[in-house]
This record gives sequence, structure tokens and C-alpha cells, in this order.
Amino acid sequence: MKHAQHQSKGFVLLLAGMMSLVALSVDAMLPALVVIAEDFSLSNQAYAQWTITSLFIGLSIGQLIYGPLSDAFGRKRPIYLGYSLFILGSLLCVLADSFAWLLAGRVLQGIGAAAPRIITTALVRDKLKGAEMASVMSVVFSIFIVVPIVAPALGQLVLNLAGWRWIFGVLLAMALVTGICFCLFQEETLAVEKRRALSIANMLAGLKLLFAERTALVYTLVSGLVFGGFMGYLNSAPLLFIQLYQQGDNFALLFALSAMSIGLASVVNGRIVLRMGMRRMILWALWSLVWLSSLFCLLLVKTQGVPSLFWLMTYLIPAFFCIGLLFGNLNSLAMEPLGAIAGLGSAFVACISTLVGIPIGSAIGLSFNNTVYPLNLGFLFMAVTALLLIKLFDRPVAKA
Repeated sequence: MKHAQHQSKGFVLLLAGMMSLVALSVDAMLPALVVIAEDFSLSNQAYAQWTITSLFIGLSIGQLIYGPLSDAFGRKRPIYLGYSLFILGSLLCVLADSFAWLLAGRVLQGIGAAAPRIITTALVRDKLKGAEMASVMSVVFSIFIVVPIVAPALGQLVLNLAGWRWIFGVLLAMALVTGICFCLFQEETLAVEKRRALSIANMLAGLKLLFAERTALVYTLVSGLVFGGFMGYLNSAPLLFIQLYQQGDNFALLFALSAMSIGLASVVNGRIVLRMGMRRMILWALWSLVWLSSLFCLLLVKTQGVPSLFWLMTYLIPAFFCIGLLFGNLNSLAMEPLGAIAGLGSAFVACISTLVGIPIGSAIGLSFNNTVYPLNLGFLFMAVTALLLIKLFDRPVAKA
């Protein structure tokens, strides 16, 4: 029993570390965006957000690759491929002599990071299902959320000591550590007899199954909306805190408060989701976000779109608590009907949600106008649209 518990804890810690590679790749760069814009003489500082967007573009591409590969060849070999591409992309970013080459490296990083992001979900689905899966995923999220809490501070430290290029050296080191641990300690979870031949026909059949399963499709789209709102915050945060509120020295702390709120929500969700159910948790979180954003919008009208930093954080902390409740539950509910194609299913779910989120997040970031309006209205749009999708197309939730 003790050995099984030790294995379970090690499994969760390893998955959290692997998934954290994506979070670190995003959040460690945030303090450097303004400096990157200056180093490459970008005409608009907001364009530096493409270093974030390009990573997610790579992720969306990679997600379609590794799902089918992991169903055909097992979970481990495709992860080795992903880690190799991520390391190559990191080196390209370190050596980039133009903004275009930096973006190319980021896309390659994204394609590589898609392997641990996608296949770790399939690893969990291979072993668990239902609310138990949601509970474990919440624990994984609560652990790997520590990375976004410390990543901006780490990025700022590296930026001050060695420059922004060496942030990619840190990413490369983390890839090496987690990749070696995965190679040494994680067994293959997909038996040979359960593997599916790699073919276009199987991909089309898997996509057909996703669209046939209304629950999977609805919550994939809702997950994309939530991701879009969150990505909008990532794109806006440096300009919001550093430029608008002149909080460059406190950026890491302010960002950490939001990340801690998401982490707390993940812990809370892991404790109560078995009793309340995933659908009820999702509805509660979305309605709370609608009311929070609506009330805050009234405050923005009164303050010409620039409330005090205190009121901004008073809004963001509970808003991100709601988002934290959504992340694990939406992904688990979307994956629940797709157990027969866990690898391919996780690829489609992640790819579609990312493609839905990228334009929303980019629109929020590029709409920055030295007010908080774009971020607030983006959150409100995301929550209202998500509730409409659930109300119209997922009847069990509407009756809950």
C-alpha cells in the first residue's frame, strides 16, 4: 500500500513538472516583453505579446501531432520527440538575431512542449476516469501552478543578471531535468494491444467521435473561451502593471497573487468536486465570474477605466479563483466520453480549445488602450458566451 501511494505521489509530481514546462515558458517571459520590444525596435510594444502567442500557435500544431503518435506508438517515444524539439527551439531563441527568428524559436518550443502537455493528460486518462480523474488533475494543477507564481520573479532575476536570452537557458535546463526523470521513472501506460494504427482514417474517426459526443464538444469550446480570457490577461499583464500602473518592481508579486488564486481554486476543487460534481462547479464558477465582471465594469465607468491598483486586484483575485475552478473540470468533462481514444481525444480537445482561445487572447492584448476595459470586457464576454453554450447545447447542465 505504501509503495502504491509513493508511486502515485511520484506520478503526480512528475506530471506536474512536465506540464509546468509550458507554464514556465509563458510566464518567465512576461517581465522581459518590454525589453524585447526595445531590443528589436518594435513599433508598438504590444507586438511583443507575439512571443506568447507564437508559443501557443506551436502548441496548437503540436497537439495534433502527438495525440495520434501517442495512440500509435505509446506515450513515451512521442514525448522524447517533443523534448528534443523544445530544446532545439530554446537554443534558437537564445541565438536569435531578429524578432522573426525569436518567434520561429518560440513556435518550435510550442510544438515541442505540446508533447508533455498533451500526453500527460492521456497518461492520467489511461489510469483514471470520471471524478477521480478530475481530482487528480486538480492536484496536478495545484502543484504546477507554483511555477506561474515564481516564474515572473525567476524571469526578472535572470533578466537583471544576464539578459532575457538566458531565460531560455533556464527553460532548456528544466526540459533536460524533467525529460530525464520521465525517461528513468515513468513506465509505459498504453499496452501494445490497445494501440491504434496511425492513419488518416483513424484521425477522421476520432474527430467524428468528438463532434458526435455533444458533451465533449461543448466543453472543449467552453475551455477555449476560458483559455482565451486567460491568454488575454497574459498578453495584457506586462503593459497593465508595468506601463499603466508603474509597478515594474512589483510585477512578479502582483502576478503571483493571481496565480496563487488559481492554485487555491485547484486545491479547493480537488476536495469538493467529488461531492458537488464537475458540471455544478463549472456553472457556479461561470456565474460568479459574470457577476464579478459586471460589477467591476460599473466601477470602470466611474473611474474612466483606470481604478486604483487595490480595486483592480480585488477584482482579479476572485476572478482567477473562478478560472482556477474551471480549468481542470472543463478538461476532464471534455475528455470523459473519449476514453477509447484518449491520446487522439486529448489532442483534439487541446488543439480546438487553443485555436478558439488564440484570437480571443490576441484581441484582448492588442486592444490595450491604457485602461482596464479590454481585459474586463474580455472576461465578461468569455463567461457569458460559455454559459450560453452550456445552456443551449448541454441539457444536463441546464437542469443542474
